[in-house]
Amino acid sequence: MKGIDSMASIIKRGKSYRAQVSLYKNGKHKKLTKSFPTKKEAELWALEMELEKGNGKQLAHGNTTFADYFEDWIYLVKINDVKETTFQFYIRTSNLVRELFKDIKLKDLNDIIVQRKIDEYAKTHSKSTTHTLLLKIRTALKDAYSRGYISNDFSGLVKSRGKILSKRNKALSISDLKKLRNYTFQHPENEFNLFVLLALETGMRRGELLSIRPENIFEYGIEVRNSISPTSNDKSLKTKSAKRNVSINKEVYDLITKIPVKQNGYIFLTYGFKQSEMLAKLLEKLNIEKTTFHGLRDTHASFLFSQEIDLVYVSKRLGHSSIQTTQNYYLELMPEKKHQQDADALKLLNSL
Repeated sequence: MKGIDSMASIIKRGKSYRAQVSLYKNGKHKKLTKSFPTKKEAELWALEMELEKGNGKQLAHGNTTFADYFEDWIYLVKINDVKETTFQFYIRTSNLVRELFKDIKLKDLNDIIVQRKIDEYAKTHSKSTTHTLLLKIRTALKDAYSRGYISNDFSGLVKSRGKILSKRNKALSISDLKKLRNYTFQHPENEFNLFVLLALETGMRRGELLSIRPENIFEYGIEVRNSISPTSNDKSLKTKSAKRNVSINKEVYDLITKIPVKQNGYIFLTYGFKQSEMLAKLLEKLNIEKTTFHGLRDTHASFLFSQEIDLVYVSKRLGHSSIQTTQNYYLELMPEKKHQQDADALKLLNSL
């Protein structure tokens, strides 16, 4: 092999050609090999590998499986970058990566292989869930490329697919909001009803509601300072902007201040974090369209929008880090308001 015989070797094995490149890692010499149908392809690959060695690429790491690399990456890098609850999600993602990629090595990865694995996952998951997985895989691949463990960054070529499911956190209509709110007001003897009422009244997240202590309640509002999670002991809020004071009506204040404080110092029980299941039974009883517990937060936001409350105020009340977040996730009008605006738009067009 001219020009690179001293650095790499090409050996004919039957009908194929095996290229071999010498590597040096952690004080030890190793060899990277790959077979090709033609000598020209083998020579080209060997040349590319030698050039990448010259550019500082750490090719020896390519023999590490992607699953092992992803796990090492989250424990060495991400563990210091994210809060504990988010890190727990990375651990679950690592288990998914191991299940999908099994023993596939870094050096054997390309956009086609990763795309196939993402598509395999997408067959049984929603597009949004698949996209969340892909984002983390992309970040890990970019990290591997920046460290020279893979020869090119192909992560941007991989697309997220999957089933487009109807939104589970659906905002209730104004009429259903009134029905649910009135019922919870009239039946305060059930503490879960007051939990639902407070979610409708404040738009607070479930974990934020669960972390309310007597000292967090004032006339007339609630200090949001912590959040309780079912997967972590970390009680810190989702973002810095989530720390806020949320005003409430006097009638709601009077009801929640009568709730007996639990032995652990909190106002509400965790209900085993089964709030969505409990809410589903309540909504079925009242003949209200099903939504998740987080859907009550959407309902609160959508109602404020429908009443033309200022976007900046709504964003701060929800504890979002930016107005853009509010626009992206909650700027969905309630059905009655949308129908009215449809009529208004047609009326304007007819007047031209």
